[in-house]
Formats: sequence, structure tokens, C-alpha cells
Amino acid sequence: MATEDIMWSEKYRPRRLEDLIDQSTIVDGLRNLLKAPAAIPHLLFSGPPGSGKTTMALIVSKTILGPYVDDYALILNASDERKLEVVREKIKTFARYFDRRAGVPFRLVILDEADEMTRDAQTALRRIMEDHSSYTRFILTCNYSSDIIEPIQSRCTLFRFTRLAGKDIADFLEKICKNEKVRFTQEGLNLIHDVTGGDVRHAVNTLQACASMGEVSVPNVEKIAGISAKAFVGQVIKDALSGNFTDARSKMIECLRVYGIMEKDFIRFAYEATGQFRTDESTEIAEIFAKYDSRLTSSATPEIQLSALLAELSRLKRKT
Repeated sequence: MATEDIMWSEKYRPRRLEDLIDQSTIVDGLRNLLKAPAAIPHLLFSGPPGSGKTTMALIVSKTILGPYVDDYALILNASDERKLEVVREKIKTFARYFDRRAGVPFRLVILDEADEMTRDAQTALRRIMEDHSSYTRFILTCNYSSDIIEPIQSRCTLFRFTRLAGKDIADFLEKICKNEKVRFTQEGLNLIHDVTGGDVRHAVNTLQACASMGEVSVPNVEKIAGISAKAFVGQVIKDALSGNFTDARSKMIECLRVYGIMEKDFIRFAYEATGQFRTDESTEIAEIFAKYDSRLTSSATPEIQLSALLAELSRLKRKT
């Protein structure tokens, strides 16, 4: 594949600890752990999408395993490989065998989006972590550490990743533009951050799409992004508070399935949007959002819970 055909999100993915954007505390902590790789514990990286969790897991694996990373690392997306059978067959088989001839300290299993694994699968995973920790380490990434069972959390060192600030993302995008010789405006770069919500991967993909139009400018970003996640969610809440549950629910499903907005982001954007439309029932609205935020944290079915949230908001219209 020619270099110019590579997705920029992969081309500019950080390859070293010091290249990671705005996660200095995590970088310092991992740098200290990597001074003695053989003693490194299981790791749990938690935080929002696009904040660098998977990139950091890959950096750690390459730092420890070096040229043997392809042979001694197993990388799985747990949202796709979430079943109990996968843990028992694929992960257990990999974890229980180790050959020290290459001189590496252990095998490494990377489980991306581990919070999507079923409880039974997580329980089986915990046993594997206990039985094979002397020659296999695990790096788990998740959006919400609360969805990882406590016995696994207690066996890992937790690093919490945060959303990236607008200036950090804009500076990173500017470097890419200069390297790729792409015309840009600062307002266009700032808007990319606004519409991607601190997700670096999404921001770089949006940048590349805009670059194909000749310039990264506000009009081109608006064309590519269509409508920002916050604005789309705001329209959902406007419909719900107007008593139009059917349209609100239809748009909510589009947010989740088409635009890929995370459920937690949806509920956060939705609560922020309520302040734009009404204040009469602000106390009741806050209580409604608190209830459904709690339910989502408890691993309830997101689409059902968000539908119920919109239904309660729609009923507020009938009381007035």
C-alpha cells in the first residue's frame, strides 16, 4: 500500500510514549513501570473513545516484546469476541503456553473494549489471569471501568485516560496539515475538535476527509460533519420536550447506530441540551437524567433505557 493511501489515523498514530497527546501523567506512570518489564502488572486503560487507550496498549506491547510482538501478543476486540467460548478456547489456549527461547518476559493479551464482554466471560477471564499470570500479562481497555467486574479491576493497575483539550487536538491537526501540505484555517481545525468531542481518531479522519476537498475550512468541515453530535442530540431533546416521542426516538436510534455516538456521550449531550429549551421542570429533568444515567452505568440495555428517558421527557409536555 502506498503511503499516500494510508489512513491518516494510522499514519499518525503515536509509536512512542512521548508522542502521545496530553496524557503526561499516564506516560510518566507507564515509563516507570517499563523500567522493569518483567515485573509489570496487568493493566486496565479506561477512558472515552479516541483518547489513546489502544494506542498506548500497542506501544507497551512493542516496548516489551520488541520484534517478537507478532508471535507473543494476542490482540482481540472484546466487543466482537465477547462470548465465554472465546475466553475459554482462544484466550486460555494462548495464555497457558509460553516459550522463553526468544528472551521475552511473558506473553501479552490485549483485550480492546473489555467492558463489552459478558459477565460470564469476565469471570472466566479472571480465572485465567489468576492461573497464568506468571507467564502471561493482560492489557484491558474500556470506556467505563465500572463495567469491568471488581475481581478483574483489583488485579490490574488502572490508568484513566481523559478527553483531549481543544488546543491539543488543534495543534496536532495543524502538524498533520503542514506535513501533508494541506491548506487550513485555525477556525476549521477548532471546529473539527468541536464536532468530534475530543476523539483524536475521529478528528484525524474528519481532517483527512476535509483535506480531500482542498482546504480544511469551516464550510468544508460543516459539509463533512453534516451536523455535530451535540447539535444532533439537541434536536432529539427538542423533539422529546415538545412531546414528539416517536421522532425523538427515531433520531436517537440514528445517533447511536449511524453516527456512532456512545450512550454515555448521548446522555451527557442530552442533559446539556435541556438548558437550551426550557427551565420550568429543571428539577424533575435532572432527576430523570440521574435515574437513567445510573441505569446505563449498571449495564442496562442502552437503547431501551434511552427510549424510556425520551418517553419521560415527552410526558412532561402533557403536564403543561
